[in-house]
Amino acid sequence: MPIESILEKKSLGVLMHPTCIPGGSVCGTFGRGAKEWIKKLHKHGIEYWQFLPLTPTDSTGSPYSSPSSFAINPWFLDIDDLIEKGFIFVSNKENLGPINQNKDHFDFDIADSLTKKLGHLLLQGWSSQSEERKIKFNKWIRRNSWVEDYATFVVIREEFNMLPWWEWPQEFKKKNNELLKSWIKKKSEEILIKKLIQWHLDEQWRAIKNFAKSKNIKLIGDLPFYVSRDSSDVWSNKSLFSIFKNGDLIFQSGVPPDYFSSTGQLWGTPTYFWSKHKRSNFEWWRKRFQRQFDLVDILRFDHFRGLAGYWRVNGSSKTAIFGKWINSPGRTLLKKVKKDLGANYLPIIAEDLGVITPDVEKLRNNFELPGMKILQFAFDGNEDNPYLPKNFKGENWVVYTGTHDNSTSVSWWEYLDLETQKRIREEYKFSENPSWDLIKIGMDTNAKLFIAPIQDLLSFDDSSRLNKPGTTKNNWKWKLNRSLDEIEDNIKFFSELGNNFGRTKK
Repeated sequence: MPIESILEKKSLGVLMHPTCIPGGSVCGTFGRGAKEWIKKLHKHGIEYWQFLPLTPTDSTGSPYSSPSSFAINPWFLDIDDLIEKGFIFVSNKENLGPINQNKDHFDFDIADSLTKKLGHLLLQGWSSQSEERKIKFNKWIRRNSWVEDYATFVVIREEFNMLPWWEWPQEFKKKNNELLKSWIKKKSEEILIKKLIQWHLDEQWRAIKNFAKSKNIKLIGDLPFYVSRDSSDVWSNKSLFSIFKNGDLIFQSGVPPDYFSSTGQLWGTPTYFWSKHKRSNFEWWRKRFQRQFDLVDILRFDHFRGLAGYWRVNGSSKTAIFGKWINSPGRTLLKKVKKDLGANYLPIIAEDLGVITPDVEKLRNNFELPGMKILQFAFDGNEDNPYLPKNFKGENWVVYTGTHDNSTSVSWWEYLDLETQKRIREEYKFSENPSWDLIKIGMDTNAKLFIAPIQDLLSFDDSSRLNKPGTTKNNWKWKLNRSLDEIEDNIKFFSELGNNFGRTKK
């Protein structure tokens, strides 16, 4: 069977995380707003919706450093669906506390507070649910073995004021001991709440996914290569990670020194003990992929180069200077994932940004995975720049104006020096709207798929930026402070422009 790529033809997509969708009491949810968004994309022939990991976030709001790589963020829970189906009973939604429906940023504390209230309401309503519903819930729990560990981990964490697991009392650091088992029995209601929340999130998202399928919209999710040290994944599977039983890192992840940093980057996440993953036939990884492919059609694999080789630094190091490159068994793993899917292609986009070595390109090309091109990186004056459209080799690429980690295109343009602006303006005939100029350049490439962040469709500046790498404040909070009807003209213009370049499904 010949290898195929997931991308069949030229098409268009939009990047917008569900938290950013208008509606919802605090941020966007898996409710009516998400379905309305899918309807808008379908109406205008846009075939792809991309978003960030759907997992719970860390304390800074980042979904890339989650307490679980299997769970879903409770902030997405749709209240209306729970009320309509009789899972919770509230006379007035306003009784649930403050909302910030009409602001362009949302508050994590308010989102957490609402989740807590919904959890207690779900527990209150659970005893009156039908036997059929309870059987369905229990079947789902049995099929998803990660839920037990995740629910237990989160309840212990809350018990000890959100301290990382290595700072818990000794008897809680290790998963299977008699004292912990008896504590779990005492906390059965709190643990049930966490399980119920995850079940409802799963049910609500599957309804969204089925709706997207009915409208021929493909969902692109996101999978980080590493998992957080303070996660149920590491706590319940310590032997798979380069971590001591007390939580100290044996080895940690990062990248070596480069043009941007003389000391490299330390990420503080444990690296994998690949030998142990091999011995278990990659069971944990395969379950992780299976879970994600249950939720999305395509995965953007973040830090794809880690599947070819990774930069390993001693756990006690303060900089990433004295690390070493270690080979990863990515080819073996991807072959197994492909076999598990029973497909002749892997529905994966390789996030291959930065300095990419031949072994990474070989791994990507062996599986015909599309790579990524970011137009904001293209115009440094270097004619060999790999992000310049004229240097793209072939069509198997996903081109973006920028990603969630970049400035919006309007602010990117403002930050350029005048000489660079002049050069770009003359060569590419830039107008007064750099967002749409960059979008047009992306659409005009040979790449099969072009994706723009919603901020660029709306020509927003960095006040709507989602994340600034290297900072921990005021990220991940932006949400769209307009109705989808109010921005429909922008979506329509994006579609019509795409039609000129043969990218829109009409």
